[in-house]
Amino acid sequence: MRSAEEYKELTIHEFGKGNDKIMVLLHPAVVMWDFFEYVIPALEKKYHLIIPAIPGYDPYDPDVKSDFTSVEEIAAELEVWLKVHGINHVDCIYGCSMGGAFITKLLSNGVIHFKRAVIDGGITPYQLPWIATRFILLRDFLMISIGKIGGVKLLEKAFATDNLSEEDIQYEANVLKMMEKYTSTGQKQDTKLMQ
Repeated sequence: MRSAEEYKELTIHEFGKGNDKIMVLLHPAVVMWDFFEYVIPALEKKYHLIIPAIPGYDPYDPDVKSDFTSVEEIAAELEVWLKVHGINHVDCIYGCSMGGAFITKLLSNGVIHFKRAVIDGGITPYQLPWIATRFILLRDFLMISIGKIGGVKLLEKAFATDNLSEEDIQYEANVLKMMEKYTSTGQKQDTKLMQ
């Protein structure tokens, strides 16, 4: 694990800082930290909420756009952030999809004690031959690239959007446009093959 001096500071959004109980919320891929905007008002009454903006999904990143590096690296950065801020014990951690993958790594590292962990549809590495994972990577990269190029109109045609507001669809189009090539694959070396 990196030392406190070596880690890249994550953008962390905190709410309910006066509360003793700590809850960490980790968002899924292809959305931003504000994915939790509807639950923050209720949870911040009881919990000190810590919500990282996962690199590559933060439009307010002062370094233009940082890229998603890896679940392992970002989990280590979160561990360092928590330690630097005197947090060794977390009452509850919740992660959805990609957020669940971070929890799996955090639990396996054992650096921070988590009283409860909720992994909602967490993703784990594929247990497939290398070539199969490259095809999955290529498919995901192409889907995100098409979404970036096509914007709202393509999203409306490609996906069932009847239950979504125009604002929801525009939000997703904005997230796709914001994402860098590296973030959409999670692996810098792999995108070189696709350029």
